Amino acid sequence: MDNDLFADAARQMLADQCTGAVVRAIEAGGRAAPEAAALWAQLEATGLADALLPESQGGAGLALSQVFGVLEQCGAHALPLPLGETMVARALLAAAGVDRPAGGIALARGERTQEGGLRCALVRGGRVAHAVLAQAGGAWHLLGVAGAQEAPQALALDAALAWTPAQLQAAPAVAVDAALDLRTLQAAVLAPQMAGAAMHVFQRTLQYANERQQFGRPIGKFQAIQHQLAVMSEHVSAARMAAQLGCSGAGVRPDRLRVATAKARCSEAALAVAEFAHAIHGAIGFTAEYDLQLFTRRLHAWRQAAGSESYWHDVAGQALLEHQGLTLDVVRRITDVESVL
Repeated sequence: MDNDLFADAARQMLADQCTGAVVRAIEAGGRAAPEAAALWAQLEATGLADALLPESQGGAGLALSQVFGVLEQCGAHALPLPLGETMVARALLAAAGVDRPAGGIALARGERTQEGGLRCALVRGGRVAHAVLAQAGGAWHLLGVAGAQEAPQALALDAALAWTPAQLQAAPAVAVDAALDLRTLQAAVLAPQMAGAAMHVFQRTLQYANERQQFGRPIGKFQAIQHQLAVMSEHVSAARMAAQLGCSGAGVRPDRLRVATAKARCSEAALAVAEFAHAIHGAIGFTAEYDLQLFTRRLHAWRQAAGSESYWHDVAGQALLEHQGLTLDVVRRITDVESVL
């Protein structure tokens, strides 16, 4: 992230405004929490939410690859608001000529109900979003959360949302390329956040191992702990490189095969990093008062979101089966990019 001014701005703002106490307050109160409104106002003030918009529409004209550092910082600070999805959604709305709503926008897959309405069984960040850009079949719809039927999900910030036929009819349809898959888009945004969260967990665990004393010396001096930290470091580094590949390319439309590589590798790393972190921390890592669980909970949730590693392994495997040349050609296609952050 050297010389990445946008990532630096995100890091400084989130370090000041997105503390553990703020994250907990937003998880408890959702979009109605005063902390949620204040934090979103800060995000808007930085211009990060509009970074993918053309300069002619008030944005910075960046590509997805150029906001990798911003997305990484979202994960590194456990941001409880859908900034990454909002950035992508606003870019899609701008390209379709649809006015962007104020506040955060979640991405979700929906299905039409028998009555003619729309239901999204799981909206990641649905309790803090102000609108949802939903893909249902080949159509995309921009739906406000206000007035929708909302039901809680397992994770604090997620929700199931449903809209009546009248609400769906009143919502603007968004002309999005039919070839663009919502799950691919979500995975491309999630992978950098997973890499950022994994890096934070590793750094926190390394610090703890160097400070925690046992038998008269830091536990980080014991060979078993050193081995666990080394394995964590390998997973974190590999996940970050894979996530960079997933964001590479022009514009906001990611390459599906690169995204498959990114999300699969980050999901694999999430499980291992969380496991080793809690093993080294012991019981304190599971307590509600200790911030480690804010990040490991997200790693476990993001591992499943937009497809787990097994789903994306199938995508990559199918691409290999369909490829007529050497397997090395596919590897080169994934890794040979003009610029990687």
